[in-house]
Amino acid sequence: MSFVFDDRPCELGEGPLWHPERKQLFWFDIINKRLMTQTGDEQHSWQFSEHVSAAGWVDRDTIVMASETGLWRFGLNSGQKDLIVSLEADNPVTRSNDGRADPWGGFWIGTMGKNAEQEAGAIYRYWQGELRLLVPEVTISNAICFSSDRSCVYYTDTVTQQVRRCSLEPETGWPEGNSTVFLDLRADDLFPDGAVVDAEGNIWIAQWGANRVACYDPNGRFRHAVSFQAAHTSCPAFGGDDLTTLFCTTARQGLDADTVETQPTNGMTFGALGAGTGQAEHRVLL
Repeated sequence: MSFVFDDRPCELGEGPLWHPERKQLFWFDIINKRLMTQTGDEQHSWQFSEHVSAAGWVDRDTIVMASETGLWRFGLNSGQKDLIVSLEADNPVTRSNDGRADPWGGFWIGTMGKNAEQEAGAIYRYWQGELRLLVPEVTISNAICFSSDRSCVYYTDTVTQQVRRCSLEPETGWPEGNSTVFLDLRADDLFPDGAVVDAEGNIWIAQWGANRVACYDPNGRFRHAVSFQAAHTSCPAFGGDDLTTLFCTTARQGLDADTVETQPTNGMTFGALGAGTGQAEHRVLL
């Protein structure tokens, strides 16, 4: 059974990160340009002048944060924001979207057009001081996550309705070979959004417009789904002391006023107890 974890509605909630040292969930409202968190009953947010969308943890008090112009080192206590590397800073059409740290200490980040312009975005990896373009001509980058055995990366261009998989070099984590279709959701008319892999290697995928996060085994077979009281589920994350709480961000973007009024929980951030057991998020090594 799902519950409302944080009742502040996001226009476009995204990028939930359970910080394993702080035991604290962070997430973003991309459209409203803010980073959000909650500890106990205390809600907190940081406001920015540009779109922010995804994060990885560096240490207890520091995260890497992706924005429409770069990757940043951000101090959670100080609020200080320092540029690590520019990210399409000369392209006013695009912004950052989905992203996640990999098992080698790198950080993968996808971009997209601010109005979902066709093939305006891409997927990159930052590792050991280098930002490298990996997947060009992406419309809506999403579902970046890594198998529990470190063998592959998953990602999607949401508009294709297909999740792809690519093998990774075991020593460096760079992609090797061509990607293949892991999951084809066209027959079910489902749109994959953010995703995370649990401790058993299952992939949990938020499905935009479907009120749910669906779980598939490593062979792409559907196992079950967790429903949430919001139409546009955007990205899951496992957290809680034992990593058995499935958190999920949602969005009001694209919903009409009547829908929001009828179901005001659209855009809120949710949790579901006992859905599965996650793996701790990897540390970004700077």
